[in-house]
Amino acid sequence: MKIKTADLAGAALDWAVAKCEDRSYSVTLNDIDGEPPLVVPIFTPSTDWQLAGPIIEREEIRLTPPLAGETDWLAACGNPNVAGPTPLIAAMRCYVASKLGAEFEVPDEVI
Repeated sequence: MKIKTADLAGAALDWAVAKCEDRSYSVTLNDIDGEPPLVVPIFTPSTDWQLAGPIIEREEIRLTPPLAGETDWLAACGNPNVAGPTPLIAAMRCYVASKLGAEFEVPDEVI
């Protein structure tokens, strides 16, 4: 499904960052007692400062807290300026926008 980078959140955002970083987003655990395999996210930079921090630093993403009366953070890295409800979501959206553009295809299973 085609999705706008500015709308990315949760698993779809983490998947997109993993794509940009050329790394695995999740691991599939073998089925147990006939249950279907379980896909477990292992890369969650939209909620984990330890994963997002190095990207923010390396890409020189600038974060601006919400202005009076606003609710979203603003992230800037090169051309795209992207907003988000948290600093990590804004920063990771900005990173993805700078690498993949304003919209791109995201697999249905991560949306």
